[in-house]
Amino acid sequence: MSPYLLNITKYFIKCFNNITLCVWSNGVILALFFLAICRNLEIAWTMVEAILIDLFSLPAILQNNIQGLLCRTLETIEKCSSIPAPFVYVMCCQVQGSEGKGEQDSLLPALRDFQSLQPRLEVVRALTTAAALYTIKQRLDEKDISSIKIILPTLRKELMKVYIDHLFTPVYQFEFEDLQVASDCNNLQITEPQSEEQMLSTQHVALIQSEIQTYLESLPSLKGELTILRSSLIPDDIFLHGFTTRTGGISYIPALSSCNLFSSSKRRDPQVVVKENLRRLANAAGFNPETFHRVKTDHANAVCIMGKTEPDSYDGIVTDQKGVTIAAPGADCIPVLFADPVRKACGAAHSGWKGTLLGVSMATVNAMVSEYGCNVKDILVVLGPSVGPCCYKLPHESAKEFHRIDPKCVRHFDSATPYIDIRRATRILLESGGILPENIQDDSVTDQNQNITFCTSCHPDKFYSHFRDGTNFGTQIGFISIKD
Repeated sequence: MSPYLLNITKYFIKCFNNITLCVWSNGVILALFFLAICRNLEIAWTMVEAILIDLFSLPAILQNNIQGLLCRTLETIEKCSSIPAPFVYVMCCQVQGSEGKGEQDSLLPALRDFQSLQPRLEVVRALTTAAALYTIKQRLDEKDISSIKIILPTLRKELMKVYIDHLFTPVYQFEFEDLQVASDCNNLQITEPQSEEQMLSTQHVALIQSEIQTYLESLPSLKGELTILRSSLIPDDIFLHGFTTRTGGISYIPALSSCNLFSSSKRRDPQVVVKENLRRLANAAGFNPETFHRVKTDHANAVCIMGKTEPDSYDGIVTDQKGVTIAAPGADCIPVLFADPVRKACGAAHSGWKGTLLGVSMATVNAMVSEYGCNVKDILVVLGPSVGPCCYKLPHESAKEFHRIDPKCVRHFDSATPYIDIRRATRILLESGGILPENIQDDSVTDQNQNITFCTSCHPDKFYSHFRDGTNFGTQIGFISIKD
């Protein structure tokens, strides 16, 4: 029995010491009911994998009693926790110009007595709340932790929620507890319903956003310098374009490191980190991140025309507006770029195996023709890094569709999972639609020094790959714009 359950049991024994249960059956029911309650409370508590104690900006009235406050909180954690105990992070402010050791030394007497927590207890000091929380997030991600309880002053709760909304994703689950009332198991375990609190002003939220952005901008690039692959087929006097790799960003989670350019509710990279990666890419490439538009993928063939009503989802996008950067993601799917130097129009498409079969590349070409008067024979097409026929497999039923396009698109056709060449299929469909063979660049180029259509699965140091890495994968993009 855990210490928490033991304490609850003692409490109930004391409460019912003088009560005589007249009916045995009722006593059994009562006992079972009591055990069920205790067990449920214990299960709920053990689901908390980490506890964050926020001492960053305590009210002045509590500053002189910080050791006693911390001691009482740690006593509660130690008493209520199962084995192993949760990881505990004490977040406090580092004085400008100091290494912060003085404050840690002042906390040592409060920390020294908690031997059962010591291996999992860490004091995190930083100049800002954003810096402290981001450091703690790194610790949580190293341990793949997603269930966190935050013990903090009541006045910090709404503030903390804003930080969490920006620095974390729905992968994480947070509970909040008032630091001043976390003095026993019951209070620590069960968060009482809170009355509706006043929301932070827009100005306060803006200040938090600015603090987070400033901190992220100060972080060093990971995995080397930011690298952009460019095609010699697209004239650089008219268009700005490129394909990203995975280096030069700040994403630190191994599968997402380091220039991940997509955030979702299922990944641990928050939108603010992706936005910072995009800012660094924009600086290196020379485009404005405020006029950047990425397709809203649906693995289909819808195309968005810039300047017209935006569909809910689309895998192709076209524009003739100068200074607007459009992009398509890829992490095995093909990011395809389109450029017409005559009519000065461009496009981008996300072409996975479904989108390839649905003809998303030709749908993008047709949009350029119908919207901007482009001639198919003037349109240049470049296929970016994507999973190659060396690695990519599909179930036999799906492979049949590629075999109908051209038998050469499939290897080991008789197997349960044949190898598929979605690049070859894309080229064939483009040529069938009128694109000149010499106006398409892919991995079939004679001069391999000009090749930028690398296999994403074969190059883990350069590219993300869903096929290789599984569900928690990063994303690179292909982007293009018309120069002013």
